[in-house]
Amino acid sequence: MKPCYDSSAQKKSTNVTINSDLLRQAKELGINMSQTLEERLAEVVREKKRQKWLEENGEALDEYGRFLEEKGLFSDSVRRF
Repeated sequence: MKPCYDSSAQKKSTNVTINSDLLRQAKELGINMSQTLEERLAEVVREKKRQKWLEENGEALDEYGRFLEEKGLFSDSVRRF
């Protein structure tokens, strides 16, 4: 899946606050915190952008669906299936 961000952009240090027990377990399991956070954050950003797009375009999608139900596709008369 194509990233929802510029994956070649420079990395930037940041501070986060994490439950100490969760952090300990992640370290014990050898989990790469930066990579895991970046991957999960990208998933959350992608989903939020998708939701925003649907909110902004939902009315048009509904209208198009009604149009198709009423008028059909332009190719309906030439389809062979």
